[in-house]
Amino acid sequence: MAGIVISPLGRIAEMAVRHGCREMLSLVAKGQDFHRPAVIDGARHLKIGVNDISFAGTGDLIAPQEAHVVQIIDFVRNWDRSRPLLVHCWMGVSRSPAAALIAALAVEPDQDDDALVKRLRLASPFATPNARLVEIGDLALARQGRLVAAVRAIGRGADADGNAPFLLPLLPEEGHDAD
Repeated sequence: MAGIVISPLGRIAEMAVRHGCREMLSLVAKGQDFHRPAVIDGARHLKIGVNDISFAGTGDLIAPQEAHVVQIIDFVRNWDRSRPLLVHCWMGVSRSPAAALIAALAVEPDQDDDALVKRLRLASPFATPNARLVEIGDLALARQGRLVAAVRAIGRGADADGNAPFLLPLLPEEGHDAD
């Protein structure tokens, strides 16, 4: 069973090729343009225009909403899983780790939230999942606060330069660094 590769935007082509990814989830600011790696099936690429913020403010920034999480869940439930799923945002630190947790629980709902989040922290000392995405995902997946509590328990990740892709194993026996 494949895991989820979390990557900064600048390394998506490299990670897609290295891990044999054919499906990709992009969480980038609305209108942010980038080239989809050629190995990614265009029909299996979901792009969600959302900023890395936790609440709606002024201006053109878009906070994560329930509809975004529903899109993530629907997309990953159709993931082939014979190959890793590539999930990315600008730096691979906040939006994409949050989406990866939601994806992992959407396709493997019987797993323990604490164990999953600990695997995330083990795979990346830098990951700081977007709190709003995590909260909405917790509700959408009926986790009853367990995902939110698990993410709070690991705390903020170390400062990152946005150049540290990693592999999140779906289940405990899988896993290794993406780099």
